[in-house]
Amino acid sequence: MNKYELARIIGSRALQIAMGAPFLVKLSDKELESMAFNPIKIALAENEKGVLPIAVRHA
Repeated sequence: MNKYELARIIGSRALQIAMGAPFLVKLSDKELESMAFNPIKIALAENEKGVLPIAVRHA
């Protein structure tokens, strides 16, 4: 996945989180506070765990 695809996926997932979607990873209150409840950082954490429900299809 190139940097543009990653940016699109993280941005899309961060928007979902900002609109109230549930997190796909367990995060403690301390972890959320260290991330400052930032949806982009939460989406990046989900990506690191490999649980994002978004796939890239190359044509």
